[in-house]
Amino acid sequence: MADKDLRINEQIRVREVRLIMDGGEQQVLSAFEALNMAREQGLDLVEVAPTANPPVVKIMDYGKYKFENEKKVRDSKKKQKLLKLKEIRMQPKIDDHDLDFKSKHVKEFLGEGNKVKVTIRFRGRELAHTELGLDVLKDVLKRIEGEYVMDKPPAMEGRFMSMILSPKNKK
Repeated sequence: MADKDLRINEQIRVREVRLIMDGGEQQVLSAFEALNMAREQGLDLVEVAPTANPPVVKIMDYGKYKFENEKKVRDSKKKQKLLKLKEIRMQPKIDDHDLDFKSKHVKEFLGEGNKVKVTIRFRGRELAHTELGLDVLKDVLKRIEGEYVMDKPPAMEGRFMSMILSPKNKK
């Protein structure tokens, strides 16, 4: 639940509320009484379930509660791994050494956990021989044997033929 949805103290405008105590026991009382109890303890009255009948409230330090939630969100963002899509471009008339070099880069990118888009660009009359581009892509796959999962097989997109590879899951 987002913090913006939570109503606190005077924002709670209902007659009766269900107050959840620290021990977990519940009691139904007027919102005014619950607010007075919260003030006596120097804490806030926070509505945790506004749709319930009557609405459920808790006595807590709202500032601390908000801080803890933001901290959890920050920590979960730190643990997320951002997948990047790296692109390697070639031409159908690529030399053997250049193909080795590009394949090595594809291997490195996959090793870092990134997805890789391998693209062959056709110029002029090369477009009449797209099978040469397909051969180059198959050659790349042979050179990086066993280190990839194919997300998108080789396909033509205008003047380009491309395929997308992602790294194999490491157990």
